[in-house]
Amino acid sequence: MLEEVERWLTRRSWSAADRPLDRLMAAKRGTTVSVVLPALDEEATVGDIVTAIRRELMEAVPLVDELVVVDSGSSDRTAEVAAAAGARVVHRDVILPRIPAVPGKGEVLWRSLMVTTGDIVCFIDADLREFSANFVSGIVGPLLTDPEVQFVKAMYDRPLGDVAGQGGRVTELVARPLLNLHWPQLAGFVQPLGGEYAARRSLLERLPFPVGYGVELGLLVDALHTVGLDALAQVDVGSRKHRHQDGQALGRMAAAIYRTAQLRLSRGHLVRPSLIQFERGEDGFVPRTHPVDTEERPPMREIGEYAARRAA
Repeated sequence: MLEEVERWLTRRSWSAADRPLDRLMAAKRGTTVSVVLPALDEEATVGDIVTAIRRELMEAVPLVDELVVVDSGSSDRTAEVAAAAGARVVHRDVILPRIPAVPGKGEVLWRSLMVTTGDIVCFIDADLREFSANFVSGIVGPLLTDPEVQFVKAMYDRPLGDVAGQGGRVTELVARPLLNLHWPQLAGFVQPLGGEYAARRSLLERLPFPVGYGVELGLLVDALHTVGLDALAQVDVGSRKHRHQDGQALGRMAAAIYRTAQLRLSRGHLVRPSLIQFERGEDGFVPRTHPVDTEERPPMREIGEYAARRAA
């Protein structure tokens, strides 16, 4: 490990318990905080997450100023459940209608900047079970108390079923090797692909957003190049439990992440942005071709509607 990373680990890695809520409220002053949940068919979990954030971080203490669920086309009752729990729900397709939406988590996160106003934007995945409000307060905390910090990732244990520490398979097989080999300054991040992170709006609006699963790696790498390692941090929030995807879905995720890394290494385009996987059929294995996300959204500050809103 680089000496720079060892020093960073001692200076920029904390626990959520290091900053209790009273300290955060004292530091908040006029800073506003938006929490965004990107959601697709998450009716089983989104309500509990929204309820916990509202109860503990909006009503008990006014740490969070805005709680938005961006629905990316759910076929279940995600939107209704989230609204009933107290979130403002916005459908992905009504945001920036001039630019046709494409499927993907990164697309939703990018568009969320248009419908939120907080100085700090905190992203939380909508499929978390046994959710703790520490996920939000933990990663927002350094941004409120340290003006040098720009981008904060959550770190946590990721059990796979009842087995501790076996979640995050794409992280261990793809993302961590890529980061260690090509961006060793980022080798200290425990959960580089985790969906829970917070950043200053002034940074997020300067970054391109990969539209799909590569968004977490892309934002982390681009944040490093934009503001430097010392402006990045991570906070231990305990344990993360969520729905796990099957092996083929993880393969498609891995391909998107590899493509995101390759683009940042070469700033070119893949020759064949597709992935072939195999499924067993009646007559043997059948190849299935899946597209790999190849599109990225430009920095939000380059979008005319966003600039007009900020100027208003």
